[in-house]
Amino acid sequence: MECSGAVADFFSVFDNTIDMTSVTQSCLSLASFGANPHTQTTASAASRRGTHSEARAPSAGGAAGAGGDICPPLGSNAKLRATFDARLKSRVQRFELQDVARSILPHSRTAKCQRIRAHNSDVQVWKSKAHGTSSYAGLQTCGSVWACPVCSAKIAERRRVELIDAMEMHKAQGGSVSLLTLTTPHQRGDVLVDLLAQQGKALQSFLRDRKVRAVFAEMGYLGQVRALEVTHGRKSANNNGWHPHFHILQFHTVKGSEADRKDWTARLYLRWVVYCEKAGLGTPSYAHGIKLDDGMKAAQYVTKWGLEDEMTKGHTKKGKAGGESPFDLLRAVLADKKDRQAAALFKEFADGFKGKNQLSWSRGLKARFMVDEKTDEELSDEKDDLAVLSGLLTDNQWRDVLKVKGRGVLLEINSKGGWPNVQKYLHFIEGAREGVVFEPGMLDEVRELLT
Repeated sequence: MECSGAVADFFSVFDNTIDMTSVTQSCLSLASFGANPHTQTTASAASRRGTHSEARAPSAGGAAGAGGDICPPLGSNAKLRATFDARLKSRVQRFELQDVARSILPHSRTAKCQRIRAHNSDVQVWKSKAHGTSSYAGLQTCGSVWACPVCSAKIAERRRVELIDAMEMHKAQGGSVSLLTLTTPHQRGDVLVDLLAQQGKALQSFLRDRKVRAVFAEMGYLGQVRALEVTHGRKSANNNGWHPHFHILQFHTVKGSEADRKDWTARLYLRWVVYCEKAGLGTPSYAHGIKLDDGMKAAQYVTKWGLEDEMTKGHTKKGKAGGESPFDLLRAVLADKKDRQAAALFKEFADGFKGKNQLSWSRGLKARFMVDEKTDEELSDEKDDLAVLSGLLTDNQWRDVLKVKGRGVLLEINSKGGWPNVQKYLHFIEGAREGVVFEPGMLDEVRELLT
């Protein structure tokens, strides 16, 4: 994108003067248009503030330099650069989707997540030395793995590492892991919360069944990890509504042959049918109601589980064959604010899944593989051990960032352009909290120029 003359002139002023008051006023003259009643008031306030951004920049931020000193250069490998850029853009979109979720769930914890300071802390910007990505600290987090695109990605990535570590340890001890998938019939008119209750009842009865346990015993069953996922088929040809289903990682000692796996699948299916019917769910077909895949399929599933750039995990992944994940519904609203159906469906999802576990480990399995017991909230608050503090934001700067919906953009700028470019961005948007407006496309040009 070629930057407009106005934007380029602003940064030329920024780079070649130490008079921050004139910089701020230049920003206002560029960003305001028409007879904006806030322009004069904002300009006066900016003059009084002077160089507040420089005053708050910590020594750690100075040590960070332009950002390249923190993260080793990615070199000339175009694929690596493209992957890095895609990850940053994905993070920007997550903040955009969180804004959408906030509009749908205005009274939820997600509506305050990564917006309100925690315990009067400073708003901090950190940069990972290992990955080059940036993050905030000093802000409240909701820890919702279901409703929050920002927390969900962080939590899912850490859960993925736990699963991979457990699988590798189990395989090193000579064990095997299979992937059992269970689904049920579902219709357009199903109410999600009722469907979840019926499926939960069927699953618990199935797992307690004597014949099911006999099959597990033949497999040398040690334990399992259950993942709950859901999509919606409103865009499919038949629109069969909500499609919640279970993926179950089975840890066992008997590898079994292909014939064994087919036998286990058939016997498990017969019991799954019984409990689906008893729960009022109807009769699942053999083709779609159950699958028992080998270790390779299980490894592929876990390897992709939670990957933010692939977006392949459960409610975050992009649905296939006309199915939409809950976060696809947020993307639909982001693209078209008039898509009230998508907004209503996401609210139904968030309400129905609130309080449910995304992953359920059978008793003793975490201890067996030395996996720490951590809540989603604890994981969402964790910081990268190798992260370096880039800088701090004043209250007014943070209000400006929130006003222009620039939380994700600021992190992208810090990751690619470093803290000096973040300071340029903050000066450019200064006064937004007081009503300063920007011409269409101007903020996109600034983002392009600073990254």
